Amino acid sequence: MKTTAKTSDEATEVVSFCCDAPQAQTVYLISDFNAWNQTSDFMQRQSDGSWFLQMPLSRGRHYYLFLVDGEMTLDRHAMFVPLETRHGCVSLVAVS
Repeated sequence: MKTTAKTSDEATEVVSFCCDAPQAQTVYLISDFNAWNQTSDFMQRQSDGSWFLQMPLSRGRHYYLFLVDGEMTLDRHAMFVPLETRHGCVSLVAVS
């Protein structure tokens, strides 16, 4: 689910992130938009065992990973997976 909102004169889009990790104890979203902070964006466990978080993102390309019980994990539902970045392989979401 994506919706558009205006925040401080910059168009943003609310992007939904979902991680399939039913056995996980903790899942965090780490990304370029949170300075790769490994504890700032905790995802919420859903009743089906997946993990969910919505984030308002500005236009552009955003790189991210899931941190599943301390292990960096690609998003298998990502738009793209660039092969090499300074953080290795990462997931990518584009906001227009």
